[in-house]
Amino acid sequence: MRTTLDGMDTTRGETGAPAVEVRGLRKRYGDRQAVAGVDLRVERGEIVALLGPNGAGKTTTVEILEGFRSRDAGEVRVLGADPQTAGRAWRDRIGVVLQDSRDLTELTVAEVVAHFAGYYADPRDPREVIDAVGLGDKRGTRTRQLSGGQRRRLDVALGIVGRPELVFLDEPTTGFDPQARRAFWELVRTLRDDGTTILLTTHYLDEAAQLADRVAVLRDGAVVALGPPELLGGPDARRPVVRWVEDGAPRAETTSRPTALVRELADRSPDGEVPGLEVVHPSLEDVYLELIGAAPPARPRTGALAGASAGTTDEEARP
Repeated sequence: MRTTLDGMDTTRGETGAPAVEVRGLRKRYGDRQAVAGVDLRVERGEIVALLGPNGAGKTTTVEILEGFRSRDAGEVRVLGADPQTAGRAWRDRIGVVLQDSRDLTELTVAEVVAHFAGYYADPRDPREVIDAVGLGDKRGTRTRQLSGGQRRRLDVALGIVGRPELVFLDEPTTGFDPQARRAFWELVRTLRDDGTTILLTTHYLDEAAQLADRVAVLRDGAVVALGPPELLGGPDARRPVVRWVEDGAPRAETTSRPTALVRELADRSPDGEVPGLEVVHPSLEDVYLELIGAAPPARPRTGALAGASAGTTDEEARP
């Protein structure tokens, strides 16, 4: 038996089926194909992060999974049900934490959480939820007086007070300072350790690397890569790049044996020195930028060095 933050059993409805299973999902807005055949599977109890540039299809995909938008084609099962036709009982089993919410600003933290708990058939105890998200000393504070990080914690409290099996987090730490982000990450890990499945969208690659068991990269409405952050893109994507200067010209070579290549370069140098020597191991950012086509190849073969500039991705525009 798994237990939640308040010690209650979370195994209701649990089977061998995945929490989320999507096949061939499609959605069009006029002439624009927002989702063009997404395939995705999220196992129970794991954290999956969706990454992608503006217009990649992240938000549309998640809103279909949440039951907020209809789809044009494809098969979708979330906690064993079709979100497009699922009823009230199914909605009791999911939690949604939107990117921004500013409702009920005159109510206190305790009043807001108790209010939302009333929407569910079997909610968690509001006091214990408030303690779990680190707002115990803010029970009597009006929500408009909370800091950005505290408001985000309240959003999570509202998302989990219904005892959900699956939580959707939309850009959960946008605008956080580093300390607040790390504290929030610990909260998300606690939820996962308690058995809650989490699907999050984020434009922070370090957040995906820290939290996600697997990362799905969307581009042009389709999943172009899926796997653990450290393995994303396959073994070739993480092969080191050796860079050096030869005859006054910059050179670079991708190799699975960087030590041997460095030794070879040193052996053929008159003094054993290799000018401009650098061994670079591609990061998650390098792999991500190449997958979405946002930068020149980060692992060039022998030839001029290719630079890459990092960028953040805000939430996609949609109707």
